[in-house]
Amino acid sequence: MKPNNNLFLFFIILTTSFCFGQMKSYSKKIELKGIENQWHTIQLPNEVFQNMNSNLTDIRVYGVTATDTIEAPYIHNVSKAIDANSSIAFNLLNTVKNAKGYFYTYEVQENETINEIKLSFKDSNFNWLVTLQGSQNQQEWFTLLDNYRILSIMNDQTDYSFTTLKFSDANFKFYRLLIKSPEKPNLESVKILKKAKKAPQYHDYTVSSFHVSQEGKNTIVNVDLKSRTPLNLLELSVDDKIDYYRPITIQYLVDSVKTDKGYYYNYRTMATRTLSSIEENSFQLPGTMAQKLRVIVSNNDNQPLKFSNIILKGYIHSLTTRFTEPATYFLVYGKTNDKAPNYDIAKTTISFPENISSLQFGDATNIPKPIIETTPPLFENQWWLWCILGVIILLLGYFTIGMMKKEI
Repeated sequence: MKPNNNLFLFFIILTTSFCFGQMKSYSKKIELKGIENQWHTIQLPNEVFQNMNSNLTDIRVYGVTATDTIEAPYIHNVSKAIDANSSIAFNLLNTVKNAKGYFYTYEVQENETINEIKLSFKDSNFNWLVTLQGSQNQQEWFTLLDNYRILSIMNDQTDYSFTTLKFSDANFKFYRLLIKSPEKPNLESVKILKKAKKAPQYHDYTVSSFHVSQEGKNTIVNVDLKSRTPLNLLELSVDDKIDYYRPITIQYLVDSVKTDKGYYYNYRTMATRTLSSIEENSFQLPGTMAQKLRVIVSNNDNQPLKFSNIILKGYIHSLTTRFTEPATYFLVYGKTNDKAPNYDIAKTTISFPENISSLQFGDATNIPKPIIETTPPLFENQWWLWCILGVIILLLGYFTIGMMKKEI
């Protein structure tokens, strides 16, 4: 065999060994079934998150042949909401007052559909009802919002404001806003928006336990999930029909330590929000991996609220994966501190085929680790070592005394 062929064979063996070694450095694998085309979608099942690292960078798709291991590149997709907000130009036509309150009339410059108006006030504490109407000719008016509450609370206990008007899509040339206030509002700015939004898709996670308790002036809501998952949405169901505005802190369990007095649980804050009776009690979370949550509701001097349910959801994670060679492919995961892969397909514009099919899964199995054989020590019992040392010391003493006698 020629030297070049030897080098080529050595390179193949080295590469194959490296690929097999890479796969064995992960802890779990799931066989992928139904691969028929070049492109397929892999929707990550909930159970894989239990063994993944917190930033989901330890995901690989490996194909195993008789002689080689192939890494299939993928694009990681997350089913987040897609916003396409655009600000609509308008003119303020007039500001008038009557016994009902203060009126502001706006003319939209273009023929545009709108569904949101953001108001900004210099006032720091108010609680007003507003009415919003639309018209094409300022003669006939149609009501979009009636007795819609906006408010601002700023004190030592709370800093909360809600001043955004949300309504169904409307297309009028004129809009009239009535703020029912005895004193003139210090309206600082107005933004008229067309908010196009594609709603996110979520996994619903099963809550295994839900417990509410009181600690001083705080209500503590403890939630346990079946397994560790990435959380993106929390919904609280409040039974009370009164008005309320309560600061809340959302925490997740980092670790626990067993002490003489029991377990000490170490929680970390993932979000702070305000629980309000005028908004939906639905809170976006920063995609934190967690299994146990704690929601702390600050009641101040108010009566505690009654909570009947809690819902936790997470975005759907999927991999758009390219398969170029026949092999038995596995979804491989579970490697602490692994770096995200660096694939060309994530950096280039690719025209994907329509109707990419999703793959089916086999059972999740552990990836066997190579058994490291340890050589037992020469002397497993320390008494043998002490005996040998004693014999050496006696011999050294015997020869030393003999040498001293010869010199005398």
